[in-house]
Formats: sequence, C-alpha cells, structure tokens
Amino acid sequence: MSIDPAPPPEVSGDPAFRRKRIPIHSPSGDGIMTGIEMGPEGQPIDLVFCHANGFNALTYRTLLGPVAEAGHRILAIDMRGHGLCELEADPGDGHGSWANFGSDLIGLLEALEAPPKVVAGHSMGGTSGLVAAGLRPDLLGSLVLLDPVVMREDVARTLGATTGSSPLAIGALRRRNCFDSREAAYDAYLGRGAFKSWPAEMLADYLTDGLIPAEDGGFRLSCAPAWEAANFSAREHHPWPGFFNSTCPIRILKAEIGSTCSVDDRLDELGATGRITVETIPGTSHFLPMEVPDRVRAVLLEALRA
Repeated sequence: MSIDPAPPPEVSGDPAFRRKRIPIHSPSGDGIMTGIEMGPEGQPIDLVFCHANGFNALTYRTLLGPVAEAGHRILAIDMRGHGLCELEADPGDGHGSWANFGSDLIGLLEALEAPPKVVAGHSMGGTSGLVAAGLRPDLLGSLVLLDPVVMREDVARTLGATTGSSPLAIGALRRRNCFDSREAAYDAYLGRGAFKSWPAEMLADYLTDGLIPAEDGGFRLSCAPAWEAANFSAREHHPWPGFFNSTCPIRILKAEIGSTCSVDDRLDELGATGRITVETIPGTSHFLPMEVPDRVRAVLLEALRA
C-alpha cells in the first residue's frame, strides 16, 4: 500500500505548549527532567503524564491539548533517556528495572508545589506511575493507566532469566538510529510497523523530540536503541505491590488486541479494593492513546473532576 506524502514533521498551531526544565532529586541520579506544560499557568499542576518506552512527552500533545483547554494545567514529562531529558541513562549500568523511572517520578512530584489530582501514563509510563504510587501514595490523587505493562509475577521471573531473547529488545537494537533528515524519518515511519495506527500529527510530534542532531550530520534517535532495548528487557520492578500498597483510585484502560496488561486472573482481587477498575477498550491495540484519543480524554477528564 502506498502512503501519500504528508506535511513535514514539525510542531505548529494548537494545542500550544510551554517547554519545562525541572531539577529533581532521585535515587537513580539527580538532574534535570524536561517536558511540556499546557493549560493555565496560575494554578497547581492538575495532571502529570508519563510516556511509553521509546517515546517522549511531546508525542501526546494532541491527546492532552483538549484536556488543557478544559481548564486543567498539564505537565507531560520526558522520562530518563527519552526526548530532551537531561538525566543520565546508561543501559550497561545494571539497568534491570523500571524502579528508576518510578523514583524519578517521585522526585518530580516532590518538586511540584502540590500533589497533582491525576498521574497518568501509557505502557511503561503507566507502570512507572503504579510503582511511584505504591511507594509514595501521598504524592498523587489518582492513577489512569493506559495499557500498562503488568505481567504475572511468575511470567516476569521466567522472562527475566532470558532477557537476551526478548523480541522487543532485539527489535529495538535493530532499529534504524540515524536519518538524513526529519522528513526521511517521517516517511520511513508513516503508516508502517508500530506506527501503522498512529495519526500523522502524533507521529510528527513524536519525531520533533524523538530526533536530535547527530554529531556527524543528520539526526539520530533521542532514545538510544540500546536504552530502549534495556527497558524492554527489564523485569525487576515488581508493579503488583503498587496496586495494594497505594491508596488512590486506579483506572486501567486495557487494549483488546495484544495487551501488555495481564491482570485478568486477579480481577476479583483488584476489584475487592473498591478503588481499582479495569476496562478493555474494543478494537484497540497497545497504542490505544493514538487509536481512541477521545475515549482516553474522557477518562482523564472524569478523573480530574472526581
């Protein structure tokens, strides 16, 4: 199938955003976390949003823009090793867990003037929010998790013993890292592979901060393939305690096709808390924020108004 040319990958027009650099203290290493802010400035942050592995804050600009326009102040962050984040990211430094992302998120939440009403995240970002909520439930009001990566603990242990064979990690290491131009990357991704179900505008936003100038000319991925692969291989962050050690409402939107959220065998246990709900969204894949943005926005607004 041929793909018609689309506008070049540049951010333009609404929804408007402001770039942010925020110093944080984290057990994984202090430094500067970056992100984008949207909505009114004269109030505390209402929503903190965490992206999926390999992506960045700006990827979700069009998803979050209408939520900000409804009067909510939103901060979407670049997690360690992604986008423009200035925190150190070394894939060879014993990186076997997403606990570092949870710790970084706690450091960010501690730096805010008040706890946000909602912390939301997609995939790895959702799992990181769950880890943070289990450790510091006082730092947020509720969680919205968009197809978070939650495996049965026995499966995680088995995969943890064979991380070198992770198909996602192998795929990340094989990912093309350099492009002559942003337009070349856009043309290579549009309508293909993992980006097949993405709106063109979201792909353009992802590439705006997903590519940075390369030392020898052209552009390279801001999330290095080795770092993305190390994240795919990491299994030791143990998200399940986050469900039961936390005290906040948790709402999960789960993909119908190829979901990474394996909680079905513990739905009764989760439901018994009285604060955790799981909803499978028909026809969606792991990229449900890109596929059903209106549904995701509605859930975010419900959480913010609760």
